[in-house]
Amino acid sequence: MKHPLSLVWDLDSIFPGGSESQAFQAFLDALAADLETAKGRLEAAEPARRVADAAALAELVALLESLSSRLRQAGAFATCLVSQDTEDRKAPVLQARVRQMGASLAALWTQLDERLLAIDDALWRELLKAPGLAEVADALDERRRWAAKKLAPKVEALVSDLAVDGYHAWGELYNYVAGAIRIPFEKDGQLQHLSAGQVQNRMSSDPDRSVRAQLFAGYEKAWAENAELCARALNHLGGFRLALYRQRGWQSILEEPLEYNRISQETLDAMWQAVDEGKPLLVEYLHRKARLMGIERLSFYDVDAPLGDVKSVWTYDEAAAFIVAQFDRYSKRMGDFARQAFERRWIEAEDRPGKRAGGFCAAFPESHESRIFLTFDNSINSATTVAHELGHAFHHSVFRGVRYLMTDYPMNLAETASTLAELIVAEAGLETAKDAAERLALLDNKVRKTVAFFMNIHARFLFELAFYEARREGFVPVERLNALMEQAQKEAFCGALDQWHPLFWASKLHFYITGVPFYNFPYTFGYLFSHGVYQWAKEERASFEQRYEALLRDTGYMRTEELARKHFGVDLTGLDFWRGAVSQALEGVRAFLHETEGMAAAAST
Repeated sequence: MKHPLSLVWDLDSIFPGGSESQAFQAFLDALAADLETAKGRLEAAEPARRVADAAALAELVALLESLSSRLRQAGAFATCLVSQDTEDRKAPVLQARVRQMGASLAALWTQLDERLLAIDDALWRELLKAPGLAEVADALDERRRWAAKKLAPKVEALVSDLAVDGYHAWGELYNYVAGAIRIPFEKDGQLQHLSAGQVQNRMSSDPDRSVRAQLFAGYEKAWAENAELCARALNHLGGFRLALYRQRGWQSILEEPLEYNRISQETLDAMWQAVDEGKPLLVEYLHRKARLMGIERLSFYDVDAPLGDVKSVWTYDEAAAFIVAQFDRYSKRMGDFARQAFERRWIEAEDRPGKRAGGFCAAFPESHESRIFLTFDNSINSATTVAHELGHAFHHSVFRGVRYLMTDYPMNLAETASTLAELIVAEAGLETAKDAAERLALLDNKVRKTVAFFMNIHARFLFELAFYEARREGFVPVERLNALMEQAQKEAFCGALDQWHPLFWASKLHFYITGVPFYNFPYTFGYLFSHGVYQWAKEERASFEQRYEALLRDTGYMRTEELARKHFGVDLTGLDFWRGAVSQALEGVRAFLHETEGMAAAAST
């Protein structure tokens, strides 16, 4: 790779000019016009009454697929614009326009759903064998089944239209509030005003506990000052979902998340049971880490903190070279793909104020590219985050040439690809540690990931379950939200900490994402499922690349349990697979406890 690498992404190669882009405006104008044309074509189309009507139906499906791909391209660009600069006033306007067109497209798909539901089952099976429909048969069949569980198509179309300035608007308002937060922080006599994302990074990378405590106090204060507004946003998001689900006749708040992730309640229950069974070892780790830090118990802001003061600094160029090298070991195509992403500036990594917190990977299906967003802070944690997002981008790339309807993979399987990429890099970091101190720091970083997926994510899941139960009875005020959050954290962390983060419900943007319900348990699923894929990768290096890409392509349409049976021969609804995956994930915890046994004894005397 050419060095030095840029930490700022290139959006101009997609649409030049940022939020002032004339090319993007023209793209949106053309898309809006084509949406209107498609509306007329759908309204004029004759219903499918015989097998001979398959060609006309296939044309409508292909038309909506094309519009969906173009809309995703537009949505990805708008998301990148609002994320890179929260003070860009034109970017949210563009994003709002894209959302409005999204509602129009959803209405068109709903019209198509109405036509699909009107076809009797025998004719439907015959139609799915026809050219133009056969290659997307699984996706269309899933769409028809899911539409049958919803309201009448015309009502669903109205819901989508009203949601733009209702439901989705609350999520956008939260993003604006979160992006505008500035937290004062003084160090070495210099006062800085940090974004929420910058504070999060520093709390997870600064070895000085007094600095972390100062940052956390400012972080809590900032969110407390915005808690009333966040509570209104969260309540209205939750209220909208509950009202819609009630009208659809859905009793469980998990009906949509389970369908969205293509898994059963039995699979989800089995996963969480296995996770709970593995938590005692993590509690032992948390207590051990506290003793090594010279304190009685960890506080919430200590959990993600580095152990000791090991100066393991990774420049962006070093991280890039390491990631590419490790990907190359398992898949030459993965390595080449990552090399291309770094060299062609697909990654926004600069540490600067005004950026949105967190990280993501945005797919551009029309350009056959991705863009990755994060704030790089020269830590191993940032390096593994880059690897994580590159895993998402590689997942997108394997669908090139595949029909758009067959690329709709769920979040739990998306997190499998990303977590596998992260795992490859983290394990390689352990293997190449310079000395015992660095190895311990990297081992601790690995175990912190396990704590996040087994405990932090579980707390989010428990909180959302409790929140929706409370929301059924009415508006949930700030004090009650704080109490529900603290209760969920205490349960998920098995009471192992001495200070909690009751305002986590306000600070975590995942609770406000309107496109994906219950944006939590898929992370744990992906983390555990990826351990199975990683074991497979280690055992079958020669055939891994081809088999892995086949697995990824199947995620675009296959039920998760079916995917696991096909590629691994395992039953996800039972405990055996999950207990095995949990045991694999806890190997790092066992190693940490073994390697620190003497150190802990010394620290206690």
